[in-house]
Amino acid sequence: MINYEFPLSERIRTLLRLEGLYTKISHFITQASTTDHQAALNVLFEILDVTGRSDLKPDLIQELERQKRQLATLYNNPEISKAALDTLLSEIESTNSQLLSIGGRPGQQLRDNEWLMGIKQRTGIPGGTCEFDLPSFHYWLSQDVALRHAYLQDCLAPLLPIRDALTIVLKLLRDNGKLFHFTATQGSFQQPQGGRVAQMLCVSLDNALQCVPEVSANKYVLNIRFVLANYSVKSAAYEQDVKFDLTFCYL
Repeated sequence: MINYEFPLSERIRTLLRLEGLYTKISHFITQASTTDHQAALNVLFEILDVTGRSDLKPDLIQELERQKRQLATLYNNPEISKAALDTLLSEIESTNSQLLSIGGRPGQQLRDNEWLMGIKQRTGIPGGTCEFDLPSFHYWLSQDVALRHAYLQDCLAPLLPIRDALTIVLKLLRDNGKLFHFTATQGSFQQPQGGRVAQMLCVSLDNALQCVPEVSANKYVLNIRFVLANYSVKSAAYEQDVKFDLTFCYL
């Protein structure tokens, strides 16, 4: 099976993008080559751009507080493990405290670093980080792997509370899903929404099927259209029946 996640709100879309960026930088930092560490810096700059949004940190704090209140009401549910609930609530409390301790925008000290911002400015130019453009960057790349690794870890550290917060929110979102089995007749599926819209949809189908889903949704109707997974020509409708699983994820 292959899974496709479709965010249905701008907030969840931002969190999913950040999740992907944090996954990439975690991979590149652990590698040893200069190419990987240069890629890590490029991803770091993308994270800085996204986390620079003024509404991101307050939204995460507000959502964690809301989830904490909701989870606290489950203590009287005999089907819920009290130990697991205590662990999750403690994790939320710790992460929220770290977010609250951030003064201003996350990673502002990195934005104030002239050396880093000089590199960031040049990354927008094709081939702009060549050694003759940025000799100090070339010098840094020539340093020992352990030094570069430590520097990248230090750069990432101020942005980790955002990563930890979105990890909690997205886990709760994915865990709170309602799974249904459907068939898209001749590659097309439509369903009334009844006024309630999920924060995210997950479409799962057999990986052997040579098609991919396209989703559009509002509070009135959900549309899923399957198109041919063709890499070289214009997309075309997949005109066969498609069995798929659809998970509605809510916070």
